[in-house]
Amino acid sequence: MPQSYEFATYEKRDHIAYVTINRPEVMNAMHWAASGELARIWDDFAADQSAWVAILTGAGDRAFSAGNDLKATAAGTNRGITEFDRGFGGLTDRYDLFKPVIAAVNGWAMGGGFELALACDIIVASERARFGLPEPRVGLYASAGGLHRLPRQIPQKIAMGMILTGRPIDAQEAYRIGLVNEVVPHEELRAAAERWAREILLGAPIAVRGSKEGAMRGLDRPLREAFRAEQRGEYAWLQRQESSADRIEGPRAFSEKRAPKWTGR
Repeated sequence: MPQSYEFATYEKRDHIAYVTINRPEVMNAMHWAASGELARIWDDFAADQSAWVAILTGAGDRAFSAGNDLKATAAGTNRGITEFDRGFGGLTDRYDLFKPVIAAVNGWAMGGGFELALACDIIVASERARFGLPEPRVGLYASAGGLHRLPRQIPQKIAMGMILTGRPIDAQEAYRIGLVNEVVPHEELRAAAERWAREILLGAPIAVRGSKEGAMRGLDRPLREAFRAEQRGEYAWLQRQESSADRIEGPRAFSEKRAPKWTGR
């Protein structure tokens, strides 16, 4: 059964965790309390041995998340989000979650909402999706990692154009520049995100987490150093994969011409 929260819904089924920002009345904009609640959800997802991949989306048909709740900020009721809160949405300042997270962007992903999508591993977008960092237009800046993630994920000049102008782009433009993995009709978004999740589940969960860990941690190093760190056993999930039961199950299932039965151990 889905677990109810004040600002989100959280459900786990068939190794997939479904996380939905649930403030549609404000286009899923978030204040500190909503981010804190999501941080607790991500903590649970990280700790649950049966949850192997997550799908993050927003409630309603208008927005994934419009970002920071500026009305709460203007009213002085919004507390700043720090690294100890794990960042905006409990995710943008979380660097130890190596389970895959898919963003199913169902509408506007602006400011912190866009930064939240950038913190996910895969983005599947509805044809209605829009992406942008408009913070300078309201006297702010993208402080939840967008200034750093966006130039790492798309060409620098395109990223700087978006950052400096605050101009949003639509789903097809986001796909063209390599920001999203797939654009689908709005009514097919959930099914498309689940298809990506099921494809990930075809792999051994420890091997998947090790692959994410190696790729993400390797980005901070020159190629040769990243490769040598892997060989030295500095990536914990890759090391766990070396001695896992699934490492034995995979080749055995292949040789026996059957689907592997992953245990995550």
